[in-house]
Amino acid sequence: MNTLLNHEQLNQQGLVHSALRPSLGLIVVGFLIAGVLYVTASVSVAQLLFPEQANGSLIELDGRIVGSSLVGQNFVGGQYFHGRPSAVSYSVDGMAGSNLAVSNPDLQKQIKERTVQFAQDNHILEQKVPNDMVTSSGSGIDPDISPESALLQVKRVAELRHLAEQQVRDLVQQQIQPAQFGLYGQARVNVLQLNLALDQLSSISR
Repeated sequence: MNTLLNHEQLNQQGLVHSALRPSLGLIVVGFLIAGVLYVTASVSVAQLLFPEQANGSLIELDGRIVGSSLVGQNFVGGQYFHGRPSAVSYSVDGMAGSNLAVSNPDLQKQIKERTVQFAQDNHILEQKVPNDMVTSSGSGIDPDISPESALLQVKRVAELRHLAEQQVRDLVQQQIQPAQFGLYGQARVNVLQLNLALDQLSSISR
């Protein structure tokens, strides 16, 4: 009886060992293919074909990184164009929207306050304030605004920078990016790129 049990135990151990080796082999092969080769190939192809996007679409000025064209920033000075509001203070670590329902009183209050502020800053009627200037995006880091929102800020920016209004308006027109392939999304203006071009224009005009 004991001999029979020993044989059965040996057979079971043999089955375990015979199944363990190919299982471990599959794990190693899967790790090398999916975890090493695929990642290395993807990164290499991205760096070769789309180096700017692969590195975060970073923007440099005088040898230092000032931001990314994919991430909005909080421009508060009146002499700059302002971007969309952010529910997370433009933090990439906590990307999110406000999560408040349209009927939420807090959200309605925020929208009203932003509407009043934008109208006062740019000397327009509250009814003229675009939606993207009073509502935060789903990501909280939207870097773009509509061309309409940028053009409504031209007069304020031109006055504070002592520039001709038409100069600033032309600058905005130059910065308008059309819909992707003419089909996807809408025309837009990248606020960071616009403000960098604005600083350059101001320095030239001095």
